Amino acid sequence: MNLLIVDDDIELLEQLCKSLEKKRYRVETAVNGEQALDKIFAITYDLVLLDIMLPRLDGLSVLKEIRRAGMNTPVLMLTARSDVEDKVKGLDYGADDYLSKPFSMAELMARIRAMLRRDGKREVVLTAGDIKLDTVSRTVTGHGKPLSLTTKEFSILEFLLHNKGSAVSRFNMAEHVWGDDFDPFSMSNFIDVHIKNLRKKIKVRDNVDIIRTIRGIGFIIDESL
Repeated sequence: MNLLIVDDDIELLEQLCKSLEKKRYRVETAVNGEQALDKIFAITYDLVLLDIMLPRLDGLSVLKEIRRAGMNTPVLMLTARSDVEDKVKGLDYGADDYLSKPFSMAELMARIRAMLRRDGKREVVLTAGDIKLDTVSRTVTGHGKPLSLTTKEFSILEFLLHNKGSAVSRFNMAEHVWGDDFDPFSMSNFIDVHIKNLRKKIKVRDNVDIIRTIRGIGFIIDESL
């Protein structure tokens, strides 16, 4: 598997290269947006790790050029925790997922494995059992019938489906859905309430929940669904 890491933090680049090469990935790097585009248009990569804050050409502009060229290469955006607006823009521009800095190597590896399992195909419709979520029309159906989800419920389900087969931590989910508006002290039960309501609406069949709780970690939608 060929991976390209784009970041101007040389120390981080070296750390990521060593960790990924130990997992037998072939890794190349770029330290600015222009260099990244030159490599992406010259070589076929299975995955691109793309930082948003880059010299010469920022990560969002690089992403727009990739998608404008009709390239479906999976892109994992690397962002600062406070850049919620940029994360939203990244997903709107065609990013497949994002990861906030600082991140653990274990979580990065899990995200990479999950994205590569999609075989590089950008999915417009995400599925789990009989549940189908259309990322373009922003609609959800179950058993062929439309389901009425709130904005927050849709965002939670979409985030879980994008990470199907990988555990999503409560913190990352809260950050994705509520951004900087999330207060862990006054809103600690918000996730549980929304998950509970969402589960009721998207049951595959009696006594079977699409969303599984992993104690002490968060939630997951199993790859088998």
